[in-house]
Amino acid sequence: MAAQSAPALAPRIWQVGALCRAIADALEARFNPVAVRGEISGFSRASSGHCYFSLKDAQGQLRCAMFRRAAGLMEFMPRDGELVEVQGRLAVYEPRGDLQLIVESLARAGAGTLFEQFLQLKARLEAQGLFDPGRKRPLPVFPRAIGIATSPGAAALHDVVTCLRRRAPHVPVVLAPAAVQGAQAPGELVRALSSLYRLAEAGRLDVILLVRGGGSIEDLWAFNDEQLARTIVQSPVPLVCGVGHETDFTIADFCADVRAPTPTAAAELAAQSRADWLAGLARTDERLRRAVSARLDGMGQRLDIAASRLGRPLARMAAQHLRLGTAAHRLRYALVARAERDRQRLQAGETRLNHALKLRLERAAQKLDRSRLRLELLDPRLVLERGYALLTDETGHPVSSVAQTHPGQSLRATLADGEVDLTVSPPRPISS
Repeated sequence: MAAQSAPALAPRIWQVGALCRAIADALEARFNPVAVRGEISGFSRASSGHCYFSLKDAQGQLRCAMFRRAAGLMEFMPRDGELVEVQGRLAVYEPRGDLQLIVESLARAGAGTLFEQFLQLKARLEAQGLFDPGRKRPLPVFPRAIGIATSPGAAALHDVVTCLRRRAPHVPVVLAPAAVQGAQAPGELVRALSSLYRLAEAGRLDVILLVRGGGSIEDLWAFNDEQLARTIVQSPVPLVCGVGHETDFTIADFCADVRAPTPTAAAELAAQSRADWLAGLARTDERLRRAVSARLDGMGQRLDIAASRLGRPLARMAAQHLRLGTAAHRLRYALVARAERDRQRLQAGETRLNHALKLRLERAAQKLDRSRLRLELLDPRLVLERGYALLTDETGHPVSSVAQTHPGQSLRATLADGEVDLTVSPPRPISS
């Protein structure tokens, strides 16, 4: 008679918090203290003084937290892309079950991969003269049209358009859409700028804005592309680069004719405020009026002095004096009337310009709303809200066929309002 095998022991059932603490204890006993070398990514400093970032290399990534006491001992402000060596201890953040490294000290270990590439490309292009201040051109005072190269969905575009609409609503804007992040972004930016260059060469653009909001060194890396840099220096009109925040620098900033600290600042540099120019015209008009009045008063005074030197005038001279006074009065009236007509024509022109600009902006807003609606209709969440679900396996890959499953397999269903975990039962054919 064959011997019966012993029944398998059932695994211990853990409470979640207890399992997290057990893992943390195991990490403490096995690894701590630990020293890690990697590249900084996503560095941020909270208002509490604590710092949060990730360390990464080609094989992995590790979340890190550096509390205020340790952060206060740093001798430099870390930047994304820098290669550093840290010392600390591995721990589990129990509320989320996340593995993290509690950093107790941090020191530079040389330039990070991306930052090192940035410095190498910057030195090479600078040696080739692409950053030469002598080739930088001043911006036009009165641009007839402005081109913008950026992503249509970026907040930077909204900021730039809002600023231009406020400062110079009479200046038309041409958008050349392009991705501003990811592997395809440099090529799209080159094509967008090339399309704007053709318009500029045809006399339809006077200045070009290359803009993007802030981000990490990885987010802004498209603007450190060599082909893009060489395309920027070929611009037929002045080009303003407004990428990131004031502390962010990219190769594109050094190649552009003007570097702006933010996208909004780029718009302010490209278009002078219409209100300022109108105020200047009003001041000039007032100075002209005062100058004409002063000149007429001076001529009248000279006439009075000349008349007094002649002594008591004869009747003929009195008549001549009267005619001169009348002529002076007519001249004063004619000059004032001419100035008033010029002012009225200026106001009428401004009214027509404002009306035309309002119509153009309304059409542009309607076109933008229609485009946004079409994009929203493509949102996969709308499909989920109709009762459909997205199935993924343990690796996160989509499951679209029964052939990709087996009984007992764990799947995850993503619904419109959340996710649920499922277990596969034997498949059943679909009834006709």
